[in-house]
Formats: sequence, C-alpha cells, structure tokens
Amino acid sequence: MTEEWLFACLKGLGTFFLHPVFYVSVFLSVLIGYLRVKRERSDFHIRIHDMFQEMRFLLPRGITYGLILSLITLAAGLVIPFASLLLIGILSLMLSVTLRFRFLSPAYSIGLAFFLIFFMYGRDVQLPLFEETFHNLDRPVYSALPILLGLLLIAEGALIRRSGHKKLSPKLLISKRGFTVGSYVSKRMWLVPMFVLVPGGNLPALFEWWPVFSVGNVHVSPMFVPFLIGFSHQIKGMLPGQAIRAYGKQVLIFGIVITAIAAAGHWYPVISMAAVVLAVLGRELITYFTNAADEKRPFYFSRSKLGVRILGILPHSPADKMGLQMGEVISKVNGVTVRDEREFYEALLKNRAHCKLEVVGNNDQIRFVQRALFEGEHHELGILFVEGMKKERGRAV
Repeated sequence: MTEEWLFACLKGLGTFFLHPVFYVSVFLSVLIGYLRVKRERSDFHIRIHDMFQEMRFLLPRGITYGLILSLITLAAGLVIPFASLLLIGILSLMLSVTLRFRFLSPAYSIGLAFFLIFFMYGRDVQLPLFEETFHNLDRPVYSALPILLGLLLIAEGALIRRSGHKKLSPKLLISKRGFTVGSYVSKRMWLVPMFVLVPGGNLPALFEWWPVFSVGNVHVSPMFVPFLIGFSHQIKGMLPGQAIRAYGKQVLIFGIVITAIAAAGHWYPVISMAAVVLAVLGRELITYFTNAADEKRPFYFSRSKLGVRILGILPHSPADKMGLQMGEVISKVNGVTVRDEREFYEALLKNRAHCKLEVVGNNDQIRFVQRALFEGEHHELGILFVEGMKKERGRAV
C-alpha cells in the first residue's frame, strides 16, 4: 500500500505543471514588475529593483508552507471535490487579471467557490466540458472546503508577515496641501502548491478512521495543486515593515480562528457556511480597518525639521553599504547642517572621496556613519528623497 501511495503522489506532482494558474502567475509576476519599474522611473528617474523581483517571491516561501499544509491535509484525510478545485482555479485566474491582488486572498477565491457549489447543488447547471465533474457533486456543503480556506488563510498571514515587507517599492504622492510625500507599495503573489486528496481513484484508506474530513468516499487520488495567494497594500503613515508585519499577524490569527470554526462544521454542517461567511467578511474588515488607521496618521515620509528624510535606498549603493535605512533623517553632511535636498547635495560635493553623515535613526537616536567613496560607485550615494517643495518630484541622490 505504501508503494501505491508513493507512486500516486509522484504522479500527482505532474498536476502542478499542467495547471494554468502556474503559468498565469509567472506572467503576471513579470507584468507587475514591469509596471513597477515604469512607475519608479517616472517618480525617481531610476529603477529600485529589476522587473523580475516579484517573480522571485512567487515560489520559494510558498513551497515551504505548501509542504507543511500538505502534511496536515494528508494526515487528516482532507478530501476536496475536484469540482471545487476547478472553480477555485477559474476564480483565481479571473481575480488575478484585475491586477488587484488583495482579492486573491483565499477568503475570496475559496469563499466564492464554496457558495457557487452551494448554489449549483440540486440545480440542473450545464457547463460545457465540465458537465460530468459538476454532476458528481452529491452534497450541498463540504466541511473540508472551509477547512482548506482556513489553512490557506494561515499561510497567507504567514507569507505577508515574513516576506510582504521585503524589497518594497517607494512611491510619490501629492498630499491635500499640494506637497510631494512618500509612501510604500507592497504587491505580491505567492504560489502555495500542496497535495490535495480528491474523491475517486484506486487508493484505499490508510487507517480505519481515515479520512476524517471526506465526502463519503474512502477511495482517493492525490493531486499537487497550486493555490494562488495575492497581497496588495500601500503604507503612508508609518514604517512599512512594522505596518505589514502587523497586518500579516492579524490575518494569521484570523486564519487560525476560521480553521477552528470550520473544523466544527464536520459535525454541524451549518457551521461550515458560517465559517465561510465570517472568513469573507472578516478578511474584508481587516483590510478596511488597516487602511482607515493608516489614513488617519500623518505622512511618515514627508519633510522633517531635523534634516532630509530618506525615502529609499538603492540596493548595493554606498548608502546601502553604510547601513542607512528608510525613514531615517540626515541632519549633517561633512559637518554641514542640511535642510533640503539641494543643501545635502552641495555638502556632499565638498569632499568627493569621503563622506560623514549625522543621522537621526527611526528610534530617534543620533548616530554617525562615514565611508570612503570609490571611483565607479554611485556618485550621489544612492539615496531617494522626497522633495519638500510643492508639486515637485523626487529623484535619486
């Protein structure tokens, strides 16, 4: 029996490379990278990261969480009807082409699939090419689907918290008073490939009590299915790392709660529907209240009375090697007090071979950094500032 399962799992791996979600996600990752670079060049006349940066986030983290979820779902015998997986894939593709990646949360893609299946149960719905697939649906509510939703919400929260704040892109905005201010944009897609058991096939149950969450058929087949998770968020009122990690923690805790509620749906089916409704509403409320709180805060990346505030740092630039960070304020350059970008640049020119900076850190502590400048390095340190004058644009210095 063990050999049969191993062979079936290896065969199920091929499903991943046949799934259109995999290829569409790669294309969209490159597309949003291209659009990001285009915007960065418009704002700063230089790109911060190359256009393939988003694609590098697509799989590495997702594979890790996918394997963890696979162990959980296989151990519990979580059986998902193939029609559900088909609908989730179709909805993910439809939501992804909008480029509003926050709608790629499992709360929306799996939640919508759940209610579509519930609506189609008992009705003569004719779908070309998939008539037989949906004809085999024999229960209106599947307790396994809300549990899958909850588990993927946990993965979404963990992914946001661990990598949603990395390699962010700065963006310039015009405030209500007409001043140019800075913000940060995080736009990510992650593929979470995991083994999912579908009813049918030739594999018998591993144990007498297994599978626990099933559709009444103990013969199953494993499939390696990519689930697409997206995230899109703009931060204006605080440091992006703090904001995004807090956001991810909320989604993570919420996913744990939804999973616990959904598990009870195995014994009380109505709870399954309540879990999905709560998942959709709760996920939307998390986004709403997070955005509302950020709107109430003053712009973090705006002009400072202490000096010039750093909006961003170009990778591998002298500023990056000096350990300068976004949000910090440079108050002196080579012993000269600076209040705007022009004064910063003039003070930097006083010594082309060496620079010494007095920096007010994000913890409000003053520190000094210095470094020799070598030929061939970015001659303006590689710092992105926000202009303090009205309706001016930022540039790299």
